[in-house]
Amino acid sequence: MKFLHISDLHIGKRLNEFSLIEDQIYILNQILEIAKEQQADGIFIAGDIYDKPIPSAEAVKVFDLFLTRLADHKIKVFAISGNHDSPERIAFGAQLMSRRDVYVSPVYDGTAAKISLTDAYGELYVYLLPFLKPAVVRHVLENEKEQNLPESYHDAVKTAIGRMDIDQNQRNILLAHQFVTGAGRCDSETISVGGIDQVDAEAFDAFDYVALGHIHSPQFVKRETVRYCGTPLKYSFSEAAQEKSVVVVECKEKGQVMLHTVPLTPLRDMRKIRGTYQEVTARTFYQGTNMHDYVQITLTDEEDVLDGLQKLRIIYPNLMQLIYDNSRTRQNRLVEMTENAQRKSELELFEEFYELQNNQPMSQEQTAFVSRLIEENR
Repeated sequence: MKFLHISDLHIGKRLNEFSLIEDQIYILNQILEIAKEQQADGIFIAGDIYDKPIPSAEAVKVFDLFLTRLADHKIKVFAISGNHDSPERIAFGAQLMSRRDVYVSPVYDGTAAKISLTDAYGELYVYLLPFLKPAVVRHVLENEKEQNLPESYHDAVKTAIGRMDIDQNQRNILLAHQFVTGAGRCDSETISVGGIDQVDAEAFDAFDYVALGHIHSPQFVKRETVRYCGTPLKYSFSEAAQEKSVVVVECKEKGQVMLHTVPLTPLRDMRKIRGTYQEVTARTFYQGTNMHDYVQITLTDEEDVLDGLQKLRIIYPNLMQLIYDNSRTRQNRLVEMTENAQRKSELELFEEFYELQNNQPMSQEQTAFVSRLIEENR
């Protein structure tokens, strides 16, 4: 059985006041074509379908058309709500849509949707776990008079998985939208202070494949089958060097999951450009490139260019950011860093240093340990 894994569509997103809806329609059409070419049985959409809990009518229409076209081609859909979505809105019409093999996660009430599929290798189960906060799971357990209430995201997810009826002898796939400890982030993601939203990968040990959403960079965590597919489009300039793709997941017999990626080609790429005003406006510099790409331009001129943004948009109409890098701006950054350092506590400075070194924030346990050390040495 073969599936495509996508996530974090963020339909309706605006970036630097530019609407990305045309780019999103283009990439969704491309994903549909890949699903047909790969002869996929289904597609996993691992959360953040929309960019806002209350999406625009245009965004809803785009997703509705995408689902309809998938259903028309007999491609099953498995989708969950992410932290940007309203779980109630995503769950609307779930029973009706399931008649066309479009399965969406219900609002979490202590159970997760479980869909049974069959192929030549036997039974395969897909579990749909929407984005969970500890408070959501605590609310369910309080109503059931349970005593051990989860405080952390890890405990909440582990508790939710523990309540699933999982047959370890069968093939099991989970869709989840959480931050797994060790995953690298991008600028376009929502950051939780102190890393309180982290979930350890061992929580997913019962599953043959975990289709994750939430992190925008494609990567796996601990094992190749606990995987973030990344966004289908670049949503920040920190992603400019990435190649976006969809993950093709082929499930054969128990324990045998074959993975490969298919690259995605955007309508407009996202690029960084650097140089003096004369350099970046020279015909020899931009000739042969797509001037309609979304660009960030860093000018290295010592003097600001009068109306630089508007002048550059004559050549680069989708210029999103104009930055200056010269002796003046570098001096300003140095002063800002010094002032900020003087205002911050020892713990805050250590947390920043740790994140720079490790590309992830400290855990709650690490923060508590460092706090004790600081107190003991005062």
